[in-house]
Amino acid sequence: MRLPILVVNFKAYSEAAGRRALEIARAAERAARELGASIAVAPNHVELALVAQSVEIPVYAQGADAEAPGARTAHVAIDNIKAAGASGVILNHSEAPLALNTLSRLVSRARELGLDVIVCAPDARTGLAAAALGPHAVAVEPPELIGTGRAVSRYKPEVITESVRLVSAHFPDVAVITGAGVESGDDVSAALELGTRGVLVASAVVKAGDPYAKIVELARPLARA
Repeated sequence: MRLPILVVNFKAYSEAAGRRALEIARAAERAARELGASIAVAPNHVELALVAQSVEIPVYAQGADAEAPGARTAHVAIDNIKAAGASGVILNHSEAPLALNTLSRLVSRARELGLDVIVCAPDARTGLAAAALGPHAVAVEPPELIGTGRAVSRYKPEVITESVRLVSAHFPDVAVITGAGVESGDDVSAALELGTRGVLVASAVVKAGDPYAKIVELARPLARA
């Protein structure tokens, strides 16, 4: 994982479904190339293989099931994600929470497979516990701010500073990134000034009239960092 990083989560938004997923991924690839910034995209599982095969920037899965590969209909194993061409995985998002023992197994297996691992956490203390599992990064996102346009870097900066303090003190090899309500380049700049190594966004890009322009706006502060 190259830091600082912008991760664009497509979630299950209709605006990022089907061929639209590929359009947004290519816009991110173009922005990454032009700015020299580290940008990753996280399409829905349905579009994961298509996107991974079509762009050269990192492509992350939005999550995974704990089940191993085999006769497990409708489940998505970490190994399946790797085989689809993903280079990383996001785990424990507030919209897809995991039990601690399940999360631990998934982080371990993902790392064995050489995948980048981002574990989401709602607050600093949970972020510290997540860092202890050995991911590459912890994404601290207060769930009450997700999708609101009220950026955590402005409305709850203390969550970021405390997360950075705790994680860097105990697990300095684990990066802290942040998300929730991040909408503008100024929000990203504020997050970086508070000590994070990147941002995780979704609706700001996916629902933008011009996703490329929005990605450039959000990634420009990272390229200067």
